[in-house]
Amino acid sequence: MVSETSRASAAGSNELAWPDDAIEIGRVLDAWGVKGWIKVLAYSNDPQALFSSRRWFLKPSEENNKPAAAVAAKARALPPVLKVLSVREHGDGIVANVQDVSDRSGAEALRGARIFVSRSTFPKVDTDEYYWVDLIGLTVVNRAGETLGVVADLIDAGPHSVLRITPPGLTPPIKPDQERLVPFVSAFVDDVNLDQRRITVDWGLDY
Repeated sequence: MVSETSRASAAGSNELAWPDDAIEIGRVLDAWGVKGWIKVLAYSNDPQALFSSRRWFLKPSEENNKPAAAVAAKARALPPVLKVLSVREHGDGIVANVQDVSDRSGAEALRGARIFVSRSTFPKVDTDEYYWVDLIGLTVVNRAGETLGVVADLIDAGPHSVLRITPPGLTPPIKPDQERLVPFVSAFVDDVNLDQRRITVDWGLDY
C-alpha cells in the first residue's frame, strides 16, 4: 500500500499543475463551524468523486454581476488547490477539512469557489455503469444506423437517468420540444462504446 505522504512526495512539484482531465464536480457553499471546515455542494447525487480525490482544484465563481477586476482579485486570492484532510456527509450535505485553513474566516474566503478534480481519480464503476460526464458528447444512433443526435445532458429521473439528446443540425441550448429524451435503461440502450463515443439505442426517429 502506498501512503498519502509517499504519493505527495512522488508528485513533487507537479501536484499543483492543473490536470488535463479536470472535471467540475461541485462548489464551496460556506464555512462550517469555527475550525476552518467548509460546506460543499456536490453536483451529483452520488458524490463519490469528491470523496475519492485528495486534491480539489479551484476556480472562482462565475459571478456575472461583479466587475471583472473583482473577479480577478478573487481568483488571485484563492489557493490553486485544496489538500483535503477529511471529507464526509453531514445531514443532507457534505463538509470537509482542508489543509492550511484553520478558522472560520479562512473558510469563508473560499465561499463560491468551483471545485474540480482529475477524472482519473474517480472511483471505478461496475460493468454497465457510467458516469454522466463520460456520456455527455456521445453520438446516439438507433438499430437502423440512423443518428438521433448527441447527448447534451442527462436527467435524474429517480430509478433511472434519461438521456437528453440534441438532434443533428441543432446547437444547444435548444427548446425542450426539440430535444429527444431516451431513458437510459437496458430496455432501450443496446450498447455504450466509450472508445467509439457512440451509444446504440432501440429508438426511432419519430418517437
